[in-house]
Amino acid sequence: MAGLSSLRKAPNLASDSNGVTVVEFALIAPVFLLMLLGTFDLGQAIYLQGVFHGAVQDAGRDAGLESGAANLTAIDNQVMLQIKSVAPAGAIISSRRNYTTFNDVGTPEDFEDANNNNVYDDNECFTDVNGNDQWDSDRAANGLGGADDVVVYTATLSYDRIVPIGGMMGWSDRNTISASTVLRNQPFGSQAARPEKQVCPT
Repeated sequence: MAGLSSLRKAPNLASDSNGVTVVEFALIAPVFLLMLLGTFDLGQAIYLQGVFHGAVQDAGRDAGLESGAANLTAIDNQVMLQIKSVAPAGAIISSRRNYTTFNDVGTPEDFEDANNNNVYDDNECFTDVNGNDQWDSDRAANGLGGADDVVVYTATLSYDRIVPIGGMMGWSDRNTISASTVLRNQPFGSQAARPEKQVCPT
């Protein structure tokens, strides 16, 4: 009789729904939490990108004033102050490169293409625009430049993610974003002529 009673209870076990909610939650919770943490991470990145771009734009304009050259450290520190409220452990690396005109931005120095391969070779003559005695694929000179010069100000921010989601996704828990602006310095004086010279490697 005991065996018959067990057989009668078996169908009841198959239709028993007690505990189903716990099992479903255990399956869904990790995915939901990952999506929630990812949303926080994305929100932080988007907000930080907006604040960072605005700070870099302001720094570019302030540096373009006649007083900019004497206050570059203070200007860069101001960018960091604006970021600290959003990313307290953030670190910024910045650079400034200057050109004569907007058309020069990102362009290589001219060279005599002796073998017509459209690539600069070490033995070809070139026009040294930035005064470093070597051919450059970007003719910029380092630094803020002077009156009327075009300046590309680039800053890179590394910061800790708001949630430690990096390890779960195979990423780093420290993220990096960049911002840049291209502005002309104010015409507080005459634009300095850039001495160009022909260089022919021997």
